Amino acid sequence: MKNMVELEMVNDYCKGMGLSASHPLVTVVDLSKADWKPRKGTRSVRYHFYGIFLKQGQQCIMRYGRQNYDFQDGTLVFVGPGQIVNIEHIETDYQPTGFALLFHPDLLLGTQLGKVIDSHSFFSYELHEALHISERERQIVLDCFSKIEFELQQGMDRHSRKLVTSNIELFLNYCHRFYDRQFFTREHKNQGVVGKFEKLLNGYFNSDKPREIGLPTVAYFAGELHLSPNYFGDLIKKETGKSAKDLIQDKLIETAKARTFDTDKSVSEIAFDLGFKYPQHFSRLFKKNVGYTPNEYRMLN
Repeated sequence: MKNMVELEMVNDYCKGMGLSASHPLVTVVDLSKADWKPRKGTRSVRYHFYGIFLKQGQQCIMRYGRQNYDFQDGTLVFVGPGQIVNIEHIETDYQPTGFALLFHPDLLLGTQLGKVIDSHSFFSYELHEALHISERERQIVLDCFSKIEFELQQGMDRHSRKLVTSNIELFLNYCHRFYDRQFFTREHKNQGVVGKFEKLLNGYFNSDKPREIGLPTVAYFAGELHLSPNYFGDLIKKETGKSAKDLIQDKLIETAKARTFDTDKSVSEIAFDLGFKYPQHFSRLFKKNVGYTPNEYRMLN
């Protein structure tokens, strides 16, 4: 891709900012100490490591996915390996502020954090789904960053990796708590998303989309609502107590049960109408959830 900057290692980011990394695989940097010359125009950056940015100031606009996001005071932005961020509208006199925690996937190999890193779904959120934290929460973040930085400055020994990754995991667990608080404070807005999802789900099965597109997916509905799949899934789970995937399947089974009463259509035709490529897959799923095959259920009723 034209104008794509590949950040392979932690120090690639640091060099671009005129900083140095504390360790090849992990570092905490004070962005106010950056010495760099921003380029005009838009450029794309692809990260090959994890980055968490505690940003201050609003001079820089970043685009990820469909929307712009203006950095604000007390905002945490998460970037995961493989994500592309477009940076634009940087003034030539722009001086970044805030802090960044950067760590490479190789740091996590064989660690407890490595086993659970995929559960931290906010690394796949879009930038406009960033975490806005209170002053008290900000102090907790800075305290976690300080502990990680302190450990990195001690010189590496046989305990260092475990202590560093444990502190990163502690920080990420706090972020889950902060996001829960943010989901709660946006409850009214989130309920609107749930309502729109239910309307879209009903409309999907009342249209030709199952035959044209196939079985509905979480990613499809997230896209329709202009949300990342992970953020959408987490929001639905917190608001309804069930995963978006389970709600989709519940609606699928409910619709399938109703359509078995249409004796003018065979089970195979019903399967195709619902988006299944193979009728046997439909029959297997139906029996797993209902306890009977579609034909048996039809005969019982």
